[in-house]
Order: sequence, then C-alpha cells, then structure tokens
Amino acid sequence: MILIGLEAAVNGGRFFWILLVCCDSIIKSALKPEVKKMWLRSFLTFVLISLFSVGQGWSKEPVVVELSQTPCVIVEAERNPEHYDSTNHDDCVNINKLTKDRRVFRPLKLKPGKTIFRVTNKNVPYELGFWVRGKGLGRVTLPSVSGGGLREGKTQDYVIDLEPGEYFYSCPLNPTPNYPLTVSE
Repeated sequence: MILIGLEAAVNGGRFFWILLVCCDSIIKSALKPEVKKMWLRSFLTFVLISLFSVGQGWSKEPVVVELSQTPCVIVEAERNPEHYDSTNHDDCVNINKLTKDRRVFRPLKLKPGKTIFRVTNKNVPYELGFWVRGKGLGRVTLPSVSGGGLREGKTQDYVIDLEPGEYFYSCPLNPTPNYPLTVSE
C-alpha cells in the first residue's frame, strides 16, 4: 500500500482524521493511462470535498488576542484607557464605581474556534487573573476559561475554544469592568 496523505484537522475540539490509502496494485495495474488519470482525479476530488465539507479546510492556527492589564483596566478593551493608581483589589472597586459612566469600551469581535488570550500584567503590583465567560444564560451554556497567578511583568496564555454567542471578559482580581465579546461567523 502507498500512503498518499494524512491530514489532522481540528474543529471545535473534535479531531477529524482523513487517511488516504491507495493499493499498490491499483496504481501498478494494467489499467489504461486515461483510466488511471480519471480514477486519480476522482479520488482527489473526493478528498478535497471531504475536507471542505466539514467546514475545515486545512488545519487552522488558533487566534491570539494580546491584552495588557494596568490597575483596574484591560488597556486594549477601552477606547481611551486612563491610568489609575491602585495597590489592591478594593482600590479598583472604588475606582470602577466612580468612573463607570465615562468609560467607553472597544467591542471585541471574534470568529468561533480555538483562541488564545495572551494577557500581560504591565504594572499592577498585586496578582492578577483573567476570565472569559458567557453573558446571561450563556454563562451556563458557553465555554469559559479563567485563571490567576499573573504577577507584575509576567504574561500568561488562557486557551478557549469559542462558540458563537455573547461573552464577557474581565479580571476579577484586579477588578475591571465586564468587557463585551461577540463570537460569530
């Protein structure tokens, strides 16, 4: 047997393996060259249709969203991020109460699929985290990712397989507002 190709594609956490194997006897058979070409063309057409019919194409790389946190703010999520002084969680709670009406968020729109949120603690003197979760009932039905341990100057990846829907993202340890995230095709 001759191994023609092997493709592993990832979609929504499910793996689709397509193994294309062709018998040596068919390739080396006494078939007329025109018949071999027609057979091979049909076979390759079938393979391409199989790959693309599952909405795949070839394997996709995950989307990387880079975010940086300063006291009480995820910088990329706000149109005009302000600088706040904070030495602890309670400072941000008070700052957010005082500034919530004047802060304008940048909408974040992503496509479904594997996404890496790469979050950096720029200059917050206490440990941070990050949390992506569904909005409303989506909090129960949509995927979520969270974690802590993000010390000043460090960067950490949070990996999630996003599904279509409305989400929030924030940091509960460096309390930030709930920033909106929309996932759609």
